[in-house]
Amino acid sequence: MLDNRLKKIAELVSGKGTAVDVGTDHAYLAAELVTSGKCSRVIASDIKEGPLESARNTVERYGVQDKVELILSDGLENVPLEGVSDIIIAGMGGETIADIVGRIKEDDIRLIMQPMTKVELLRRKLYEMCYEITGEHIVADGDKMYVIIVAEKAGDWRLLTESESLYGFFEDAGLGDEYRRKEAQRLAKVSEALKGSGNTSGAQHYAALAYKMENGGDSVRINDIYAYLDSLYPFSSQDSWDNSGLLVENYDMECDKVLLSLDITRKVVDEAANKGAELIISHHPVIFEPLKAITRESTVYELIDRGIAALCMHTNLDISEGGTNGVILRELGKKYALAGNPEPFEEIGGGRHYGWIVQLAEPIAPAELAQGLKAIFGCEYVRMSRRRHKISRLAFCSGSGGSMLGEALAKGCDALITGDVKHDVWISANNSGISLFDCGHFHTENIVLTELRRVLEEKFPQLDVEIAEKSIDPCEYV
Repeated sequence: MLDNRLKKIAELVSGKGTAVDVGTDHAYLAAELVTSGKCSRVIASDIKEGPLESARNTVERYGVQDKVELILSDGLENVPLEGVSDIIIAGMGGETIADIVGRIKEDDIRLIMQPMTKVELLRRKLYEMCYEITGEHIVADGDKMYVIIVAEKAGDWRLLTESESLYGFFEDAGLGDEYRRKEAQRLAKVSEALKGSGNTSGAQHYAALAYKMENGGDSVRINDIYAYLDSLYPFSSQDSWDNSGLLVENYDMECDKVLLSLDITRKVVDEAANKGAELIISHHPVIFEPLKAITRESTVYELIDRGIAALCMHTNLDISEGGTNGVILRELGKKYALAGNPEPFEEIGGGRHYGWIVQLAEPIAPAELAQGLKAIFGCEYVRMSRRRHKISRLAFCSGSGGSMLGEALAKGCDALITGDVKHDVWISANNSGISLFDCGHFHTENIVLTELRRVLEEKFPQLDVEIAEKSIDPCEYV
C-alpha cells in the first residue's frame, strides 16, 4: 500500500498517541498506521474535499473508519491537538511546512516532515522556531531522493548558518553523501551562472557552499585569517588614530564559523553565539577609546564571556585598493560608464588616500544619480543638496566624509557622495553649487561585507562565513 517514502514515515511515527497526517491525500498512511497497530487513532486532514473523499474511500475499504477521523482543514487550523504525539506533514514545499509548523503552540509534539522543495529553508526555520532536528533520513524511490526530517522542541535555542541548513543531519552516510554530492553539483551550477552574469561575489559564495557540501567544513587558525587579511588590507596602513586589528582573542584561537558585521553590537554577539561562530570580523572597532572598566553590559564583556574573538578592520579597509571605497568604485563602474582612470580623492601621505574621483562618460541629473545610489547602497533614502545642474565629475568616500567637501570643490568635482553630512555642510554645498549626496554612514560601508565574504571564501572554502543578519542600519525611518 505504501511507497518507500511513506513506509519510512510510518516507521518514524512514535505511536505514543494520536498521529495527525496533514495533507493526507488518499489516507494510505493513516490506514497503515492503524492496521499495523502502530496507532490506535489517526487524524487525517486535507484542505480540499476531493482528496478527503478519496481518503474516505480508503479508510472504508480497510475498515478503519472508526479509528481515522477525517477533517477538512487548512493545515492544522481545524485540527484538535489534545492527545496528539506526532504530526506528519509530507509532500509539501518547505515554506508551506514551515508556515504550518509556526502555528503549533504545543511543545510536546514530534514533527515528521518530508519537504518536496526548499529543504534548507525548512531546516533553518525549524531552528528559528526553537525546534531541534533529532533525526534526518534519505529515502530513495526510483531515481528520486526524499529527505525526511524528525524534529522536537529544543531545550536550548540555536540557529543554523546557511551552510548548515544545506548540509543537513543525515543518519545514512551512504545516501546522505550521494544527496550532498547532487546538491554540490546544483550549487556549482548556480555559481557558474552567477559568474557568467558578472556577480563574482555571489559566484564565489555558491562555489564555497558547494565545496562544503562535498567536503564538509573545517577549522582555520585565526592567526592565518589575520595574516591573509593583512596581505590584502595591511593593518600597518591604518590611520594613526585608529584601532584596527585582533582586539579580542578566543580560547583556542581557531574557528570554523565566522560572522561578518559592520558593527559588533550585543545582538550581533548573540547571533554569533547562537550560530556557534568563534570569530566576528567587523569594520568598526569594538574597542576604540581606552577602556577603564569592562562591565557586564559591555559588548567586550559579552565577547570574552562567550569565547568569541573580534577582528576589526577600519581605516585599513577604507584605504586599501580592494576595500570599502574600492567596492564602491567597482559598483559605480557597473552601473555607469566611466571615462579615464579614477583619481585619488583625499590623499593622506605614503600613497594612501580616502575615496576616489571619477569622470562619468555621460553627464547625469542629480535626481537620476540619487536613484542609482539607492540601488548601489541598498538604502531606503538618499539626502541630496538642491543643485540641479548635471554631474560629470564626482568624488566619493565611504562613511562620514562631509568634511571633505572643500577638497571636492578644490579638485573641480560636481558632486560628493558620502554619509553623515552635517547641517553646515549642506549650507556650504548649496552656496558653492556642488551636488552633495548623503547615502548614510551604514549603507556606504556595509556594502564591503559581501566582498569580505568573497575573499575569505576564496582562500578558505572550508570556513563557514556568514554575513550577520543583525548587521543592520541602527536607524529606522518613519
